[in-house]
Amino acid sequence: MTEASEIHPLFEGAPTSTTFKKLRKRIIRQTREAIEQYGMVERDAKWLVCVSGGKDSYTLLAALAELQWRGLLPVEILACNLDQGQPGFPSTVLPEFLERMKVPHRIEYKDTYSVVIDKIPDTKTFCSLCSRLRRGNLYRVAREEGCSAIVLGHHRDDILETFMMSLFHGGKLATMPPKLVNDEGDLFVYRPLAHVAEEDCEKFAAAMNYPVIPCDLCGSQDGLQRQQVKQMLNAWEKNSPGRRQVMFKALTNANPSHLLDSSLFDFAGLQRRTIKP
Repeated sequence: MTEASEIHPLFEGAPTSTTFKKLRKRIIRQTREAIEQYGMVERDAKWLVCVSGGKDSYTLLAALAELQWRGLLPVEILACNLDQGQPGFPSTVLPEFLERMKVPHRIEYKDTYSVVIDKIPDTKTFCSLCSRLRRGNLYRVAREEGCSAIVLGHHRDDILETFMMSLFHGGKLATMPPKLVNDEGDLFVYRPLAHVAEEDCEKFAAAMNYPVIPCDLCGSQDGLQRQQVKQMLNAWEKNSPGRRQVMFKALTNANPSHLLDSSLFDFAGLQRRTIKP
């Protein structure tokens, strides 16, 4: 096993099996590819890495820590958990974990839970308002800490599900981009796990025995559109293994002239050639 002095504390006690080593290497490689492909690194920047306590955010933090450890990610990392005041939330789990892992962090308390419960009827989904309130508070913390970006743990499957929801319910071809600028224009939003499969995040967090905290707000609701899309994608993947990856590749390979959006392609100005007899 690797000497403790040669690895980040986040990886101490990692399984030594070949299967896990391949999994870890794949996640690190795909994270690095996304960071490089979408131009996420500003040298000497400071990132606010959002850690919810879910499997995805633990995987994100571990991958970024390893890249930083290797000297491949020249940015300062500040982990941040936003405690949203959900009843029963184990508020000591993440601070203790981050302290033990020697990860610089900030724990921010803001009771957005009560606002969501007050404003949204039980028959409606909480996710939209909850997400907006959470994002607003994270932007504020990022500014207070002098960060240039907030970094989220959305993975490949989140991106695919959002695309399908936009297609079926939003009437547009759109999804979560791996990199964007917020509406105010002063912060980047990065998703370095854009190429990483949800299944890999789940396997990785379980193998590392990270203390995963479930979401008891939106995660407690049944019949959500995202759940329905996830079930559909799962069925497709079961019948045709590799379907998700093919769909994801399609998002990186758009052909505007073969779609119907005249703002992206000048159909009216399209000319045919005259072939002389």
